Amino acid sequence: MPGAVHEVYLLEFVERISVLSWLRRTTVNQPLAVDATLYTRQGCHLCEKALQVLLKHGIDPKLVDIDQDDVLRERFNDSVPVVTIDGRERFRGHVNELLLKRILSRSRV
Repeated sequence: MPGAVHEVYLLEFVERISVLSWLRRTTVNQPLAVDATLYTRQGCHLCEKALQVLLKHGIDPKLVDIDQDDVLRERFNDSVPVVTIDGRERFRGHVNELLLKRILSRSRV
């Protein structure tokens, strides 16, 4: 029975990845030249919201599942989503759109 439970979680994860791929295709206007990473995990609804906000503002982040790396899991376990932009950690737990706009306006200058 544990194998069946694992298969259900795997199917749910694959479905979420499909949804994230769809969001990228339908939401990205014109990608900005920023290096962004979204640290996430399976089943994280806040991570999905963070991705939507980033895509809305033209940021197509690299997605990193923290549960695939022990160091990242220890560092970000209670903080996902975590967003870095141009190598600097900018958001934990929530992406503030107003602050994101300010960061992006400064990076375009």
